[in-house]
Amino acid sequence: MDKNTHVVIMAGGVGSRLWPASTPQTPKQFIDVLGVGKSLIQLTVDRFRPVCPMSHFWVVTSSRYVDMVRAQLPDIPSENILAEPEARNTAPCIAYSCWKIAARFPDANIVVTPADALVLEKEVFVNVVSTALSFSASNPAVVTVGIVPTRPETGYGYICAGKAEYGKVTKVQAFKEKPDAVTAEKYLSEGNYFWNAGIFVWNVRTIVSQFRQFSPGIAGVMDRLAPHLYTDTETTALKELFPQCEKISIDYAVMEKSPDIFVIAADLGWSDLGSWGSVKSHIARDDDGNAVVGDDVRLFHCRECVVHLPSVKSAILEGLDGYIVAEKNGALLVCRLSDEQHIREYSSGK
Repeated sequence: MDKNTHVVIMAGGVGSRLWPASTPQTPKQFIDVLGVGKSLIQLTVDRFRPVCPMSHFWVVTSSRYVDMVRAQLPDIPSENILAEPEARNTAPCIAYSCWKIAARFPDANIVVTPADALVLEKEVFVNVVSTALSFSASNPAVVTVGIVPTRPETGYGYICAGKAEYGKVTKVQAFKEKPDAVTAEKYLSEGNYFWNAGIFVWNVRTIVSQFRQFSPGIAGVMDRLAPHLYTDTETTALKELFPQCEKISIDYAVMEKSPDIFVIAADLGWSDLGSWGSVKSHIARDDDGNAVVGDDVRLFHCRECVVHLPSVKSAILEGLDGYIVAEKNGALLVCRLSDEQHIREYSSGK
């Protein structure tokens, strides 16, 4: 455990593809999606505990979720929970946290991670992050964590590495958008393409320099905010200045422009749990392929279903083949798994 290491958890997303379990009121990072007794953000903190002390954990989230973060993560100092006044995508979120850390910890090495992903290979993950931290501490480089793909996935962005090496820091050649099926097959066969998990490692001086060079507008806003950090005027200044940041992802703002990007890839048992289908693949299944979360759920002649009913007293399902059945706070979803890509539009009424 390195005293200079800090972990920033981005926890502002909504996760609308997991409706009704995930809603704008309680998004998926705060839910026990897998039925294991912990929310996804709690699982994220657990896997980073070997990396740094709890006093060096930071959470950036929407102001509406601050109380939820405090309740679920009481060991994280309250002042380390940073509230965005509005969502501006990942680049402003990351800039705010890094400028804040830099003001008190100018030598900090930082890991930035989403709050809502799953990593099964925890020991391998800690080793990968430690290797990346060692590299970024001694090089003016940004290191991304790449996931060795297990299938030709069209729902993820990819990182093209110079070499097909696992567990070693390698130069990035390009970031690739979500591919079509044929391109995804090609990426899988070539071996030097990795899923982009949105996990980044850098020294705080490096990322501030990268923002200044490749996203000077956001850097300028942060420089105007800097005198207010850790003062009574921070919240007021943040409300005024943060919405002036360009609404842009860190990939577009920095990663795709910088020549200083590296990747370390490994098979981490990773999933973004971005759909009911991906949730189904990480829950124990019965002999008929059904994945169930709930205290008293009885299935008859059902197969290949995902059933998420943790707050339902009792449920009986009969004759369903390949369906999602999920309920929360009186909202019920019954949908074919094959049509789950439409859940976002169904739940929004569009």
